[in-house]
Amino acid sequence: MTSETTVTQGWDKLSSTLTRLARPEILPEGSPVNMPLTRGSTVLFPTLKDMQKQGQKRFDHEYIYGAMGTPVQHELEKAIAVIEGGTDCQVVSSGLAACTTPLLAFLNAGEHCLLPDSVYSPTRRFAENVLKRFSVEISYYSPRASAEELGSLMQPNTRILFAESPGSHTFEVQDIPMLARIAHAHNARLMLDNTWGFGIFAPFAHGVDISIQALTKYPSGHSDVIAGAVTVAKTEDWHLLRDTAIQLGQLAGPDDCWLTLRGLHTMGVRLSHQARSALQIAQWLKNRPEVARILHPAFPDCPGHEIWKRDFTGAGSLFGFVLKNTFSQKAMEAMIDSLRMFGIGASWGGYESLVLPTSKSITRNFPSVETEGPAMRLQIGLEAPEDLIADLEQGLSVLKAQN
Repeated sequence: MTSETTVTQGWDKLSSTLTRLARPEILPEGSPVNMPLTRGSTVLFPTLKDMQKQGQKRFDHEYIYGAMGTPVQHELEKAIAVIEGGTDCQVVSSGLAACTTPLLAFLNAGEHCLLPDSVYSPTRRFAENVLKRFSVEISYYSPRASAEELGSLMQPNTRILFAESPGSHTFEVQDIPMLARIAHAHNARLMLDNTWGFGIFAPFAHGVDISIQALTKYPSGHSDVIAGAVTVAKTEDWHLLRDTAIQLGQLAGPDDCWLTLRGLHTMGVRLSHQARSALQIAQWLKNRPEVARILHPAFPDCPGHEIWKRDFTGAGSLFGFVLKNTFSQKAMEAMIDSLRMFGIGASWGGYESLVLPTSKSITRNFPSVETEGPAMRLQIGLEAPEDLIADLEQGLSVLKAQN
């Protein structure tokens, strides 16, 4: 069985880096620990020439105009780029905007985008309802597709191969280096939603071209921020992404950026604790007679477990599990309603524990791993794992009583 050290080592190693982010080597006398918050739309310049010169620095994370980012946004962008291992980052208004902005930047009418069947549902809706309207071809592949199967789906006009690893509902881990080889062999970019793997998966070291983050989740960590980030490692990609973001008016407010930057400093210790608790709770659930399967990348029967062991340095706070098919969807919903330590909510990555049903709530073109019975996912927060287990135990009693 996977050890606690295996799921926390990446977070523990990251903590020292995180506490130093956005702190210059030489501090002015009397500097606060946290970067001051700057709000503002108009930026004043001493001369017209100075204004024109500054306006040419849109690729340099410089303060030009509020709608092009404030100093705190630019510091957050630099910090995210360091964690992801990229060169430049664009912070945007939400995690969904982090998915949609690069799709708009790197796709043209008449081109083809290939999405995993496990993709985040709002990304799928955007592809179906917006990209198709602008004559972008959309098709889907199984997140467990082999190189041969995936290669057969690539078309001469395929320009984006999208990945999400692991899937946020069904937790299939994708072979990102293999996807990168396929994409690059067909003159396409590999775009990855790396939200679950932020800090424990190095996207650019594994061949990714564009890495996407919902900063709403791990980085902010307190369920009070909506923001996203797109990171790249190539100058040409950065210029196209940055210009598209400016043209779309994509940015995040300074308060949200400041809160996220502050949250980053504690992300390592938060997630180390949460990953350890999630593993403990998942192991307890695995031994319950009501449970058919654990959907946690650290478990051998989770699709892509061997890839997770090879490519990741830890695990996150989010996992799922499938009940045996002797239990109904209605019984599972009664169990969820009975939980007191778990809030019922759609997000994850914060300090509080959450639960959400996943069966009958997502669109799939290919068979899902959730085949045994009704399924749910758990976000494990900072509560004592023993208290969460006790709550799940009483919830399972309700489950059995309803059946």
